[in-house]
Amino acid sequence: MKKEQIQKLFEQFENICYLYNDIECWSARELQLLLGYTKWDNFYKVIEKAKIAAKSSSILISDHFADVGKMVILGSGSQREIKDIALTRYACYLIAQNGDTLKPEIAFAQTYFAVQTRKQELIKKRLLDVARVAAREKLSKSEKKLSGIIYERGVDEKKVLSGIKKKKK
Repeated sequence: MKKEQIQKLFEQFENICYLYNDIECWSARELQLLLGYTKWDNFYKVIEKAKIAAKSSSILISDHFADVGKMVILGSGSQREIKDIALTRYACYLIAQNGDTLKPEIAFAQTYFAVQTRKQELIKKRLLDVARVAAREKLSKSEKKLSGIIYERGVDEKKVLSGIKKKKK
């Protein structure tokens, strides 16, 4: 897949994101087209597989697959509500994992989520490293402060060691 095509798919995926009950979601109807499915019935089968995968992982399906309606304009100009599903990023990931891997869009989506997962792992590791370094710096400052206090009070290593020996006796 060409770099331009990858960039385009990435942007399209992020552009169809919306907030549903203050949660980042994607419309299944819009995702269907983005992932190369022309028929809703075929895509709905993939969604059902993704739901089974979520359930097998003890994930509450309703937290990631919310049934919603969507108004569409018919050829006559009138409107009709059709079935849609608000999908979380996790639901999109499961759909990508259960989609037709012969579709380049599904292959892209699988790669996209693998990369995003790795990025999250690296960010988490980096945050832990930063926290560890901050804790070390705090400990170092505390030790320097304590050392300064000990020095100011005239306590040296020999007095400390002799005090420890006396306590042991």
